[in-house]
Amino acid sequence: MHKYIIMGVQGCGKGTQARLLKESLDLVHISVGDIFRWHIQSHTKLGARIKRIMAEGQLVPDDLVEEVVKQRMEQHDWNYGFILDGFPRNSRQAAFFLESYDIDAVLLIEVPDEVVRERILNRRLCQKCGMDYNLIFHRPAVSNTCDVCGSALTARADDTPEAVNARVQDFHDKTQPILELFRRKELVVVVDGTQPAAEVQQNLRHQLEQKAWRKATTGTSTGTK
Repeated sequence: MHKYIIMGVQGCGKGTQARLLKESLDLVHISVGDIFRWHIQSHTKLGARIKRIMAEGQLVPDDLVEEVVKQRMEQHDWNYGFILDGFPRNSRQAAFFLESYDIDAVLLIEVPDEVVRERILNRRLCQKCGMDYNLIFHRPAVSNTCDVCGSALTARADDTPEAVNARVQDFHDKTQPILELFRRKELVVVVDGTQPAAEVQQNLRHQLEQKAWRKATTGTSTGTK
């Protein structure tokens, strides 16, 4: 069983890397963002609350994120393991999660802030079917038109330069203490997220295999930075 947490600033490509790991290792990808989007598209009460918060350019409160993750983990459908994306959000949540689950590694996708800003500001979303696009990596066949359902594509309401800058800074402020905790546990594996997705995945898998081999031969895990 493989149990991973994947981290990185919004726009670093961690969703793509999580999906590739899920497919190759038969993991369950538990994405906080996907759970929130499901609630928004399903017009639940929680979805309405989340949509209002995001429209204001704010992050969903930590206590709400924690509640959603706890409910999802309790489903126990991850027979071969999981890769958790979008949690923990602070040191308290990280400590609690480590007490509850034996994590194999924390995967950190590093991308410079200026690259992240460019990626996020080029994102487009189909409001009808929810398909994601990026004008840098994943352009629609017809400009501003969804390939799946033919509806118009729009920028996300919270993808303004001011909101993106605030989210990037918030990520750094909150993530550094979490990473320090994980590094003390020798769990962190770091990859350069500016490479093509296939190369990032190859590097990630290589480091995870090395980490697993060291743990098997020495009885301990060694973090990578």
